[in-house]
Amino acid sequence: MSPGYEFKFLSKPATVAIVGCPFSGGQGKAGVDLAPNALVSAGLIDQLFNLGWEVHYESELHFSEIPYNPAPPHVLGAAIHEQVEVNVPVNSSPQAKKATMIQKLPDPDIGKMKKPRLVSAVCEKVSKEVGEIAGKGWLPLTLGGDHSLAMGTVSGTKSKYPDACLIWIDAHADINTPETTDSGNLHGCPVSFLLGLTGTAVEPFSTWLKPCLKPSELVYIGLRDIDAPERAILRENGIKAFSMHEVDKYGIGKVVEMALDHVNPKRDKPVHLSFDVDALDPDVAPSTGTPVRGGLTFREGHYITEAIAETGLLVSLDIMEVNPSLLDSSAVSQTIAVGCSLTRAALGETLL
Repeated sequence: MSPGYEFKFLSKPATVAIVGCPFSGGQGKAGVDLAPNALVSAGLIDQLFNLGWEVHYESELHFSEIPYNPAPPHVLGAAIHEQVEVNVPVNSSPQAKKATMIQKLPDPDIGKMKKPRLVSAVCEKVSKEVGEIAGKGWLPLTLGGDHSLAMGTVSGTKSKYPDACLIWIDAHADINTPETTDSGNLHGCPVSFLLGLTGTAVEPFSTWLKPCLKPSELVYIGLRDIDAPERAILRENGIKAFSMHEVDKYGIGKVVEMALDHVNPKRDKPVHLSFDVDALDPDVAPSTGTPVRGGLTFREGHYITEAIAETGLLVSLDIMEVNPSLLDSSAVSQTIAVGCSLTRAALGETLL
């Protein structure tokens, strides 16, 4: 058995490797780190296997080895030289509440940037992992975690496919720079680092992350909550974006066609699809950290993933910002189910 579409850039048999990154350091709400395990526990591995994919998945615990990453003592072990206790947010999982969280090294702000050393170290590790997977001719599926991880996923994809284009599905542009961000949360800045915009050549990121994305290789779908500096950045760099206004005006089918025409006119370049579930309306995916009313419907979100799968050009996929700690169990289950179904659609599940 093989997937319903031929994925042109991948080796055969079609193989997907899951990078589960339990990471919340790019923003302020705990719980998004629980998403990878929640998605896998919902049966995602079997679902992809039943679509005809060979599936590889390693434990997510290796991300806790990063010094700036808070973790329970039993994970870190006894060899901790510089310890900082971390307060566990009240909305964390019951397991997290029972554990004293330990951080090996302090991570003070750099300028406006919050947790810069942690975000940089995790993204560098993700970049290497995604690059190694792509180098095997496999498809890296990164389950976040917050969207700052795209610094790692996209740069890792680009190490194998330097001409890959990026289709970014999100309510937000995530293109603030360390100079323009108000919050300092780095999940709002990954695209600026990938583009190498003014102000992003800062340590610790500059030690490993080099500009790897051109404005002409990027297109947005689903924007509806953009900061004023981001709006200026989009205009100044000529970056193509389809907001919800265009989705309403043209319909999602035409928007996806226009997006592909812009970044991949000959349909001959690899595609990295980065999907933040907050692109969907909160009625569809309620358990996410920065919900914005007026988003994509269930079918519009799935049409995007189905249409990308149909091209056969997909080489890397991110599913980001599912937060199983927010709202009630019904909302959490609904959002996790949507994350799984978006993934299946991107990897070739069809309606008929």
